[in-house]
Amino acid sequence: MPLGTSVGERWQRGRFEGPYLRDDLLDAGVLVETLETSAVWSRLHETREAVRAALIDALPGARPVVMCHVSHLYRHGASLYFTVLARQSESDPIGQWQRAKQAASAAIVATGATITHHHAVGTDHRDHLPAEIGPLGVEVLRAVKGVLDPAGVMNPGKLVPGTDGAVPAAPSPGG
Repeated sequence: MPLGTSVGERWQRGRFEGPYLRDDLLDAGVLVETLETSAVWSRLHETREAVRAALIDALPGARPVVMCHVSHLYRHGASLYFTVLARQSESDPIGQWQRAKQAASAAIVATGATITHHHAVGTDHRDHLPAEIGPLGVEVLRAVKGVLDPAGVMNPGKLVPGTDGAVPAAPSPGG
């Protein structure tokens, strides 16, 4: 459906305002965060509903608003990008989000979606990665990291589950 150029032009005018709005909302006591995943078409709706329910359940009394849009389309599925707004905990805002993020991550894994799309693995997602890639996948990551970064200086503790940053070197071929 042709929409002309106005939609894109409006987006372009306001595309850098989000981070500033986020800071203002945080200052006003509003928890505002994002998370994303990617799922196959047949599980997209299920994933959206599971993540939304998990976030709402994990933020009791905070009156959360959970929004979701599709950010990328692929032949086999799409990326779901969630934005969460809720009353921020006065006593533990970081713990509040960590609990909500944990619940959302568990829902993502349970529906077979990927634990991350374009936000990377990092410490937020690292411990959920084995459920997605399995023990062999973890060992492959460990072996690659051991060969390419034997001293463990590149993003220590951010990718390979079950490590504190130091990755034991992979055995050399033939020995």
